[in-house]
Amino acid sequence: MEKILVIVPTYNERENIGKLLDIIFDLNIPGLDVLVIDDNSPDGTAEVVKAYQQKNPHVFLMERPGKLGLGTAYIQGFKYALERDYKYIFEMDADLSHDPREIPNFLEAIKEADLVIGSRYLRGVNVINWPLRRLALSVMANKYTKYITGLPLEDSTSGFKCFRREVLEAIPLDEVKSNGYSFQIEMNFKAWKRGFRIKEIQIIFYDRTVGKSKMSKKIMFEAAFMVWKLKILSLFGKY
Repeated sequence: MEKILVIVPTYNERENIGKLLDIIFDLNIPGLDVLVIDDNSPDGTAEVVKAYQQKNPHVFLMERPGKLGLGTAYIQGFKYALERDYKYIFEMDADLSHDPREIPNFLEAIKEADLVIGSRYLRGVNVINWPLRRLALSVMANKYTKYITGLPLEDSTSGFKCFRREVLEAIPLDEVKSNGYSFQIEMNFKAWKRGFRIKEIQIIFYDRTVGKSKMSKKIMFEAAFMVWKLKILSLFGKY
């Protein structure tokens, strides 16, 4: 049986995490585990996960001492997955903006790919309830990334993805220092430059209904800088 790990970073997601886990496990996918990586959420997210673990042995929790960032959470999650021989490793948000019911579609798509990305912009715009300003910013950021780096993707900043373990084994994870959108761009770029097959599948992105967005100006500026950094490093064969 192929082992599958869904990595879910959390910070103040108490009201969402239980619902997310219910939907994932209602899919009844053999070999699927969930790793929640919690950054010491003051709302008690970790306590909800611990209670869930009492009824489901396929839920694992990694508690960190503070808010250390999305990128570092995923890097720790990737290392956890590689150490335990998972074949397919997912990234997804905890706030239900990524529909867990799409997981079977990812697993079907990855039969002929190495990295599958859930795209909001593959065929038009598929985003529900985002403010127009934020939507425009996201669309332009992805066009900008594609133009500067050459990445053949419509949605380089999506955080709903599935990797084959071979991709993560080939990327020097300790050298990945970015967070937020720039983390997604960097991982996609490194996979692409190493010749891995990347496939986008259409998803619908739903803006969170509970909790607060983690978006900030710092995250946006970091992503804008990362695009040029990757471009310049690639010119020197360092990526």
